[in-house]
Amino acid sequence: MKLTIVYDNETCKPELQADWGFACLVERDQGNRLLFDTGAKGPVLLDNMARLSIDPRTIPRFFISHAHWDHIGGLPALLGENPAATVFLPASCQPPSAARQAVSIHDATQIAPHFWSTGELDKGEQALVVDSGQGLVVVCGCAHPGVAAILRAAARFGRVKALVGGLHGFRDFDLLQDMSAVCACHCTQHQAALADHLPGVAVPGGAGRILEF
Repeated sequence: MKLTIVYDNETCKPELQADWGFACLVERDQGNRLLFDTGAKGPVLLDNMARLSIDPRTIPRFFISHAHWDHIGGLPALLGENPAATVFLPASCQPPSAARQAVSIHDATQIAPHFWSTGELDKGEQALVVDSGQGLVVVCGCAHPGVAAILRAAARFGRVKALVGGLHGFRDFDLLQDMSAVCACHCTQHQAALADHLPGVAVPGGAGRILEF
């Protein structure tokens, strides 16, 4: 399983643009891929994707964690490139008019082989759960429902081994002590403390970062 951060507040490659927001490409098998969130600005998203040699027309699914502008702002531009993609949104999120296929997610459900949604949790946010073959990887947008609630929802599908995404003010780091990798990015407020608490487990984010599980 491969995860490429496409949009983040920071960048680990000088040719990419940093901007407030989050998006990442998640690939499980050949052709089994989706884009998680779309960042804030379509031009930044598409330019970073082009520089990473990611063709939006080859991505069959777009997964939106929640309706905040910094996660859904790039969606219209993305649908302009690939209107045939299926968009998976929390039920409280208004489906975009440009989407030919939009799926509103209420409860935990499988959306593709090896891919699940936790279902819409508190504060209108869903997280993505992926079976990497070596344990579950959870991808979250901002963790507004709380990291503990997201991990509990994901655990119904198996053992969670990695966490990627924005964690806001989360600092109960003991919850993550059994993880093999934690890549906290975007809105995470306690990056340094997380790295100190989980040496060898905490992985830096940034646009262009590639994680393999």
